[in-house]
Amino acid sequence: MIAYVRGTLAAMEEERVIIDVGGIGYGVYMAGRAMGMLPRTGKEVKIHTYLHVKEDMMQLYGFLTRDELSVFRMLIGVNGIGPKGALGILSALSPDDLRFAVASNDVKAIQAAPGIGKKTAEKLILELKDKLKLEDALEHISDGEMSSVSGTSDAGYAEVQSEAVQALTALGYGSTEALKAVKQVEITEDMKVEEVLKQALRKMMF
Repeated sequence: MIAYVRGTLAAMEEERVIIDVGGIGYGVYMAGRAMGMLPRTGKEVKIHTYLHVKEDMMQLYGFLTRDELSVFRMLIGVNGIGPKGALGILSALSPDDLRFAVASNDVKAIQAAPGIGKKTAEKLILELKDKLKLEDALEHISDGEMSSVSGTSDAGYAEVQSEAVQALTALGYGSTEALKAVKQVEITEDMKVEEVLKQALRKMMF
């Protein structure tokens, strides 16, 4: 199995990238969201990969993080969702957005992915409810953004964000929309949930 490829980003096509590794070009299929985060061609990249083997072909699917790869594996484990369908979901939703959608039974958010109907979205939520943990999403937020917030504990930071997201969803906003708004708020050491909520609401209105 190929765990990852590291090399020069040689080309970007509609659904895949070409990675030059020692003179060999690896074609790697990626979600549109992830492709948009890659550097320009000619730069070195490291792509975590999943090798999908069929009777008549082998295809590499690539991911920027191991978390994204892990979520992809869960998605293709759902009956009716193949590798391309899973990539489509990860193009429409980040792994953490998907966690919030699953936790809040947000069928419409998952249906935003190409080729995913209501029944498939409902099946995905049912099968992944115990695997895609909301706590993991909040932990990622804390780990990724704590460095810019001096003096605030990881646990306290995640708790403030969690409560703000829950308050927004209680007001009728979608979980994915609420998460995105709260993540845009620059939280300072003494900021209360109410202030985070106010700033998130302003960002959602403009």
